[in-house]
Amino acid sequence: MPFNLSQKKSKPLWREYGEALLVALILAMVIRTFVVQAFKIPSESMMETLLVGDHLLAGKFTYGIKFPFTNSYIYNGKDPARGDIIIFKYPNDPSVDYIKRIIGLPGDVIAVRNKQLYRDEQAVKESYVRFTSPNRIEPRRDNFGPVTVPPGKYFVMGDNRDNSLDSRFWGFVDRSAIRAKAWRIYWSWESFSNIRFSRLGKHIE
Repeated sequence: MPFNLSQKKSKPLWREYGEALLVALILAMVIRTFVVQAFKIPSESMMETLLVGDHLLAGKFTYGIKFPFTNSYIYNGKDPARGDIIIFKYPNDPSVDYIKRIIGLPGDVIAVRNKQLYRDEQAVKESYVRFTSPNRIEPRRDNFGPVTVPPGKYFVMGDNRDNSLDSRFWGFVDRSAIRAKAWRIYWSWESFSNIRFSRLGKHIE
């Protein structure tokens, strides 16, 4: 008996929608786990590079892809570099994500003298840095170190140096705690009535 296409039973509509939703959820989980992470800027510690209300995408594959819930890598990406803006697990509370700029790599000697950053005894020029209290000098914040960054660790600081709790206060970031590299702003606003259209799609550097 020849097969009649008209005899083939179609799936119920609820099942078709259910399967499509399931595929979409699985795809979203894969992207969230291995490809990109969405992040919202909650504080002023990275001004003027990143503003409160910026929503950004961060590449999770840049520094390698880990097996879920482990520190073992499926794919080893490139090593973090000086100047990279990274999202990482806060050392004092790994359930919280922080975002800062990498200032020191393993082996670097980092010091701050009267707000000026020094790396290996050389003054570092930083065009992105902002000082809200340029004439006020405070210990530890504005005079720090020198410290040598240990193997497998990174020294990070916020661009808004007078308003950033960073490696000067709580120490180094472990390589395994780095989750992603900040990539691009996809949304930015101060309020519903003040959307920063000029920042949409801006590459982060």
